[in-house]
Amino acid sequence: MRPWTIRRWLGRRTTTQLASALAVMAALALTGSLVVTGQAVRMDQRQQAALLALADYGAMASKLGAESSLEAASLTAGDAAYLSAWLSAFQSGPTRDARTLEETCRTGQGGAGVRYIRAPIGKPAGLLALESAVLTPQPRLGEDVYVTTLKRGVLCPGRAVEVIVVRRQIGSLQIAVGRVVERSGDAWGWAVLAVAATGAVILISGLAASAYARRRLTSAIADVTQALDRAAVGDFTRRAPEASVAPELTALTIQANRTMDRLEEIMGWLRDSADQQAHDFRTPLARATARLERLAETEDAPTRERLAHEAAADLRSLTRAMDEAMALRDGEAWSFEAVRLDELAVAVAELYQPLAEAGGVVIRVEAPAEGVSALGVASLLQRAATNLVDNAVKFSPPGGLVTIRAFVRDGRPALSVSDQGPGIDPRMMSDNRARAFAAGLHGRESHGMGLGFVRAIVRRHGGEMMIDDACPGAIVTAHFSR
Repeated sequence: MRPWTIRRWLGRRTTTQLASALAVMAALALTGSLVVTGQAVRMDQRQQAALLALADYGAMASKLGAESSLEAASLTAGDAAYLSAWLSAFQSGPTRDARTLEETCRTGQGGAGVRYIRAPIGKPAGLLALESAVLTPQPRLGEDVYVTTLKRGVLCPGRAVEVIVVRRQIGSLQIAVGRVVERSGDAWGWAVLAVAATGAVILISGLAASAYARRRLTSAIADVTQALDRAAVGDFTRRAPEASVAPELTALTIQANRTMDRLEEIMGWLRDSADQQAHDFRTPLARATARLERLAETEDAPTRERLAHEAAADLRSLTRAMDEAMALRDGEAWSFEAVRLDELAVAVAELYQPLAEAGGVVIRVEAPAEGVSALGVASLLQRAATNLVDNAVKFSPPGGLVTIRAFVRDGRPALSVSDQGPGIDPRMMSDNRARAFAAGLHGRESHGMGLGFVRAIVRRHGGEMMIDDACPGAIVTAHFSR
């Protein structure tokens, strides 16, 4: 199978199927190792029996002496009877074998010898079954060495035995000498049983683990799916558990939660943008409407000219606000440049100075002499700063102080606006800290209508916005990237 075919096959398999396949392969590997080990042990036992059979054959050939050279023409019936008697004596000699045939049949251990001689005349002597047995050559064990299986009742009444046979011709005599092969004992049986049990345990545990993994993955995916389904209809209150029961999905759940956090932020940005745009558009529209109505009612030429000019200015302001809102939506249309935050702070302070003086509020600007620069869109940053100062002036009590600071912290430019208004409710701070941090804030997001709009501008400039308690009042800080 080609590598790309294997990868494609693996790619189509589920984790459960792969785990089951590994369990089956492990069980098969154990079974295969057991078979190979058994074959090796059996070959060793056959080799031991072959060595004994060759030694027996050599002993018989040396003891036959002159009789081994008898030819068929000179062999008499008396010679055949002598050979038969001699083989019977050799076969049953008291010291011939390490184990007798009776012991081998009783215990199942090997080592007992079997012999067979056939002369040209007369009856054969020894174990006649060796003449008709099916012999399989074993060249690895020696020349003229064979293996055969004697059925139950042929040699041992209670069982079949395997015999290694050396079969050769000496003169006119056909001689077969064999040894019973050792049967695998109880220890081997227990080993086989242990390996088989281990394979079964591996197979069962692997299948159980794969089933558990499938159930665990299914449960974790269901949690992620439910969270995404709710997010699809605008409900972002639920998140997928990041410390999931399926660790392999932790990265996925984290990414899914980050995506839902971002979607929730975008939805908040859309809501805040809609509110902010309605707020920004309402004032110039109302002024333009009022001036156009007065224009229709008055007949004084200078007054009509002034009202028309003011109404046109209101409409241009409205158009500019709409263009900036579209630019904020279409980030690719931005034109980034170095914006002096200290100069921006002074400009915003001058813009709101009349409104602050009307409410008895003092606006103060703090900035280093060398100035503070940030990379961004000047018009959008000005709108963000204007929104913050407008919010601070509205919430400041008479005699309050609004401070606009441009500074550098940890190498990052920043702009902050602080007031001495109602500040942050400690109960809200403790109850909503997790939500506030998830939104990228350090305080509550109810200090003003347009904070979400400001945060969106800051985030799209690669920065972050924080709200802290000024005791009294609040401090809103926008940190920008270097």
